[in-house]
Amino acid sequence: MKSKIIIYRKLVKCLFFVLLFLPFAGCESDFLDTTPTNNVNGNNIWTKASLARQAVRGVYNVFLDQYCPPSGSGLLDSHRIPWDAYSSIMDTDKNWIKRMPNCTGAATPSSGLFSDIYRRYYTFIFRANDVIDNISKVPDMTEEEKQRSIAECKFIRAFTYMRLNTLYKGVPLYMNAITSPENGNKSRSSEADVWDAVIQDLTDCINESHFPDKYNSGDPEYGRATKGAAYTLRGLAYMWQKNWEEAVNDFNAVGNCGFGIFNQGKDSYKKLLKIANEQCEEMIFSVQCINQYGYGNSRNVTYGNRCTAGSMWNNYLPNPRFVESFETANGEKFNWDNYIEGYSAMKDKERVVFFLRDGLTPKEKERMAAYGADMSKYLESGNEERIRKAYQDRDPRLQMAIITPYEQYHGAASGVAHTYTLRWPYRGSDNAAPFDIRTDTNDKLYYLWRKFVPEGLEHTERDTYPLDLPLLRYAEVLLLKAEALNELGEARAAEAISCVNEVRRRAGHVELNSDAFPGTKVNGQEDLRKRIRNEFYWELGGEDSMYFHELRWGVWKDKKFDNNRNGLMQMWGETTYNWFWLGDQCWTWPIPAKEMEMNPNLVQNEGWIN
Repeated sequence: MKSKIIIYRKLVKCLFFVLLFLPFAGCESDFLDTTPTNNVNGNNIWTKASLARQAVRGVYNVFLDQYCPPSGSGLLDSHRIPWDAYSSIMDTDKNWIKRMPNCTGAATPSSGLFSDIYRRYYTFIFRANDVIDNISKVPDMTEEEKQRSIAECKFIRAFTYMRLNTLYKGVPLYMNAITSPENGNKSRSSEADVWDAVIQDLTDCINESHFPDKYNSGDPEYGRATKGAAYTLRGLAYMWQKNWEEAVNDFNAVGNCGFGIFNQGKDSYKKLLKIANEQCEEMIFSVQCINQYGYGNSRNVTYGNRCTAGSMWNNYLPNPRFVESFETANGEKFNWDNYIEGYSAMKDKERVVFFLRDGLTPKEKERMAAYGADMSKYLESGNEERIRKAYQDRDPRLQMAIITPYEQYHGAASGVAHTYTLRWPYRGSDNAAPFDIRTDTNDKLYYLWRKFVPEGLEHTERDTYPLDLPLLRYAEVLLLKAEALNELGEARAAEAISCVNEVRRRAGHVELNSDAFPGTKVNGQEDLRKRIRNEFYWELGGEDSMYFHELRWGVWKDKKFDNNRNGLMQMWGETTYNWFWLGDQCWTWPIPAKEMEMNPNLVQNEGWIN
């Protein structure tokens, strides 16, 4: 059993101290300490190394607030929704749409989503600032540990300001601990100034000699920020600024720090997001999860299904347009009409016939005909196989990331392992034939996630799934590098294609410019740009990167809203609900109304009315 970041999460008690307006929580020391822990304040926490280490852990612990909310705590609300739910990758269960005001047209500066993210990110910043400003005072800590801790906190501060800047576009810059209320009412810095601060922090990390390049699997310090993570984040900051050459240099440096693509043969892409490989060479920076309530990865719940051990939910559902974007196995653009003649010309409900199970009963046929299915095209046997071919002849990542019609999933709904199949209309029982996959939405047919969902008896409890959640991984670095190289011009195209092919090769997909597959032929910079962007979707979908990339590329509105032909859809394109574009102000989040009330120096973003 590997040692799992107990440095961040010894959970039984937490010591609290108050830094002006914001709580600054660090966790109990791993060592016996006779100092009372019920009255620790900002003045004496820097008198002992054991307490200072808890303060550093307290900075990291803010990640748990967003990524590990326990399902029974009331915390699974709008601001805990995965970032990719805001992207075109996926949509939420109909019961959850009110939690996404920036997509429903109901957003105002008073919406809880905006204030919670703002508050949480400034919690990161104020905790980090307190460490950066004060850890040098600790008498019984080595200089090496002090400087490493400062670098870690500067990395987290940079990560946080990057997120704030991409969402709010210029925010108050607090680069020191707040020592008086007057110091907590800064006006907003420009977007450019925030980027400068992010790059400066990350440059400090990179230049710190006591900051390690990486931690290897099993290292007790694994999970802390590293120089490789700092290069990754700085490269991404350069991408936002379109500083392509500097970005390429930083992404090259990530590889030099010892990170690389995880490739152990067939199904490596699927194996990557398994507990056994969560500390592999590809993982640059991850949220560290443990098998304890409230400190585990909750995506086994919200990405799962009722047949997932523990009877999980399916709150987040892959969008059909995302699924249809995956290439064919020979690298060509997918087209339904190549698998089912006339498919595209049919009405949504008529297409239902192709998704029906074999051997429908007379009553089921009657119900489907009343629904609108063109039952003249139904095959009594072979209906399932016909639709399966459209998904099996695809980029292998599709089947490894998503459960498609009539494919199997190994679950354990009642604590007994069974192999289930996604069929429709649903019949049966969790523990008896035909072992259909049961969901919270059995009256409809949606795609389901495999990513982040345990199989069989791999894990059986809610909110304790110990699979780490990657925030930065090397495949994304390769795709970012490919994007930057392509933007530098035709002379760098071959390098860009090589980066993309390294990712495709690991997935078992045909490589770009393969002589045997004409569909892989790259035709100039714009074509390569589209191919690289597609690669981001297929490689990273569901991992919380794509919303930010869609904002960076300026495609979010077209991808997510698409003239109201959007939202949660069943597999054949029938819409359950639509998203609504409120206006171009939605490209930038509003400064929360509460923050505007507390700080008169803040100015609201254009288009938002308090």
